[in-house]
Amino acid sequence: MEKGRKLGLATVTGSYVLWGLLPAFWALLAQVNSVYILAQRIIWSLVFMGLYLAVTRGWGEIIRVFRDKQALGKCFLCGVLITLNWGVYIYSVNSGHVLDASMGYFIEPVLVALLGVIAFRERPTTAEKLTFLFAAGGIVYLIVRTGSVPLLALMIGLPFSVYGAVKKHLALSAQASLFMETLLMMPFALLFSWWWSAQAGGMETVLGGASFWLLPACGVVTSIPLLLFNLGVKEIPYYFSGILMYMNPTLQFLMGLLYFREPMDADRLIAFVIIWVGILFTMGEKIKLIQAERQKDAPALER
Repeated sequence: MEKGRKLGLATVTGSYVLWGLLPAFWALLAQVNSVYILAQRIIWSLVFMGLYLAVTRGWGEIIRVFRDKQALGKCFLCGVLITLNWGVYIYSVNSGHVLDASMGYFIEPVLVALLGVIAFRERPTTAEKLTFLFAAGGIVYLIVRTGSVPLLALMIGLPFSVYGAVKKHLALSAQASLFMETLLMMPFALLFSWWWSAQAGGMETVLGGASFWLLPACGVVTSIPLLLFNLGVKEIPYYFSGILMYMNPTLQFLMGLLYFREPMDADRLIAFVIIWVGILFTMGEKIKLIQAERQKDAPALER
């Protein structure tokens, strides 16, 4: 494996591992209002990305966005979607629903594939069709058995799927896109932060104890995994990244089960198993692609 691909594999793997372990960080802020955490995540992500763009001299890309009304509108829509995803995710962790959050990220790639078929006329493979059917079957099973829709899982997976579809036609780097998305959400974040601080008895009360340094750290834990992903995803085949993406929900599932000790009833376990079986079809297909590529590259390496 060439050096660039090794670096790409390491950085993309690192990004998914960090995303998978994020519930442990949000749990440290369990005593803080979830919407306030969300607002602080937006604010400090903007600060971090602003510093990053200053160091890498990436402001030219930002200036071009302000001259393009269509790109600006897409950035605003992406900001709304990622804010909804972040907010529901933080609420899920801090209200004891990490397993629901992990289910949301398990079904997210399936929803992405479905949107690709509907919005972009993409043709899914047989394995991807089977994955979609099994994921739908798992959700339907859960609805029938429990009499309720897994809203938290769907509210995490669906906005992020649409977010990815919008970004598909947004010609911006990941760092510029995240900066613009958080910048456009900044007025709402500042307004809520001011209102909540006043309601809670002032900034001294809200930022007491560990919150004083944990809230600014929101920007770091949000931005670093994205930057690692952006650094490495260009170096490895996209289908390889498609396998690695399941590390995130898998780690979240294990965190919910083993670290947070959330209860796992039989119906939810069966729904997870149905979804996992479907995922195996797509993963098997992607592994075959990797093996075929290695066989293709082998003669060149021998020469």
